[in-house]
Amino acid sequence: MSSVSVEPLAAAPALRVVHEPPALDLAGAERAAAAFLDALGISTESENLRGTPGRMARAYAEMFSPRPFDLTTFPNDEGYDELVLARGIPLRSVCEHHLLPFTGTAHIGYLPGQRILGLSKLARVLEHFACRPQVQERLTTQVATWLQTHLEPKGVGVVIQAEHSCMTLRGVQATGSTTLTSTLLGRLRTDPSSRSEFLTLTGAHA
Repeated sequence: MSSVSVEPLAAAPALRVVHEPPALDLAGAERAAAAFLDALGISTESENLRGTPGRMARAYAEMFSPRPFDLTTFPNDEGYDELVLARGIPLRSVCEHHLLPFTGTAHIGYLPGQRILGLSKLARVLEHFACRPQVQERLTTQVATWLQTHLEPKGVGVVIQAEHSCMTLRGVQATGSTTLTSTLLGRLRTDPSSRSEFLTLTGAHA
């Protein structure tokens, strides 16, 4: 009797999207910082301020340089279709209008489709778009759109709540005020029950 061997099906491969940090010119940034302070009438000749231009350059380089990461997605073999939500992800970015920091938290969730990803990658995607001059509205949309494009889930939701030092430390000086933005795509936008669940769990429900 002849036998037929059946080879097991190979697992679907993981998909990778690699992001690398931008090139930096710290020496040029330090010279520019020194010129900036000088133009504002702040001398850097004293011992206390002599190293300030270099510290400024390194500080802004850190804020504008997301760490490199691989966004690796995996097949959703179990067919999980409930909401996946990472809440309270720390956020820091820089307002593009005044180059002053804004800080807060983000809640990022998705309804899985054919693929899933590690939860830490949600924070990495947020950092990738936050480490540059930004406005909160654009940041919220960029994170959601990027995940929708690369993960192809059934829905994506992003809620960001942040305090902007350009509002609290200057101008109107609205100390303690926060700004809330949200972007919902796919079923988290069109399906009332999915939308309500996401907004309730993130504390953003009207």
